[in-house]
Parts: sequence; structure tokens; C-alpha cells
Amino acid sequence: MRLREEPTLMSQLSFFSAESVPPAVADLTGILAAPGQAVLVSESGQRAARLSVVVDRLWRAEALADMINEAGLTAEIARTDEDSPLVRTDVDERLTPIAAAWTRGAVKTVPPQWLPGPRELRAWTLAAGYPEADRYLLGLDPHAPDTHSALASAMMRIGIAPTLIGTRGSRPALRISGRRRLLRLVENVGEPPRDTEAFSMWPRT
Repeated sequence: MRLREEPTLMSQLSFFSAESVPPAVADLTGILAAPGQAVLVSESGQRAARLSVVVDRLWRAEALADMINEAGLTAEIARTDEDSPLVRTDVDERLTPIAAAWTRGAVKTVPPQWLPGPRELRAWTLAAGYPEADRYLLGLDPHAPDTHSALASAMMRIGIAPTLIGTRGSRPALRISGRRRLLRLVENVGEPPRDTEAFSMWPRT
């Protein structure tokens, strides 16, 4: 009699897509894998935090705002001085553990045990994902170079081994190539937002 094998972490991650996983505040850590920022604040003696990210297209901000609202937080869309879309959460104490885990002093860091699940990958893709020929790039924070290798390692641990590129420029990214890796990414992030441009920027095999 053959024993049934227990599923591995990788097979569990590829089995679920972002649409089938319940929303959670932790989904928004995908914003921090991208060029997002976490800020800890104190209000009336209580610690709270806010997450924000500047994006290059309004559809990205709108889709991220939907994820923020689905997680039970309040989203706000604004514009930077350079007129780029900015999406951010309201200040909320539920974000304090995330901001604390992703910050060392005033520097952004990646928690050692962090793994991007389907909804974290979706947030990352919404914030900073774009195609490059038959490959796909997940943008990194150019102002937090110490996070780049850690994020590459986190992707390797979920079976989507990337190539780290552009570390000396203004657009560092993790490049995902190969049908198997791209398929795993596509399976995880789910369907693109209902926007023509979003469809053209979404990962595909």
C-alpha cells in the first residue's frame, strides 16, 4: 500500500491563486518588496503605521487600493509632486508589526522568514511588475539595495528562482524567465485587473 505524500510548501503555493486565498493585512508586504515604504508613527501614546507606494500608472494604484480595502484597511490615492500616482493606507495599529519587521533603524529590511504567498505576489506585481520580451520583471526598491538579495532568496524558496538585474541603475528588478517559473508566477497572482493596459503588463506564459 502506497502512502500519500504530504504536499510541500512549493506545491501548496502553486495550488492556490490570489483569488482563492482570503485577504489579510500581511498581503500588503508585497508592496514593501516593491519600492513601497513603511512608516511608524505615534498617536496619543499608541504606535501605528502606514504603508505607501508610488507607482507609474493609475490602474496600479486603484488595484492596490482594492487590496488594501479588502484587507480591512482604508486606502487613499493621491499624487506626488511629480504627478505620479501614490497609494497608501490610513495610519493603523494593525500595520505596526509589519512596519517594525520590515525596518531596521531607518532602513528597509526583509524579515528572515518572509515568503511571498499568492496575495503578496499579486501586490508586488501590481506595484512594480512588467514584462520584458518573454520574461517578467518584479521591480525592487532602488533605495534599499540590501533587500535585493534577500528578496531573490525568498523567491527561490517558493520555487520561482529569479535573476537579480539592474542593481547599479535606477530600476533594479528580479527577472523571471522560463516557462515553469513563469507558469508558477501566473498561477499565484491570478487574473489581471480589468484594464487594457493592466492586461498588457500582466505575467503570462
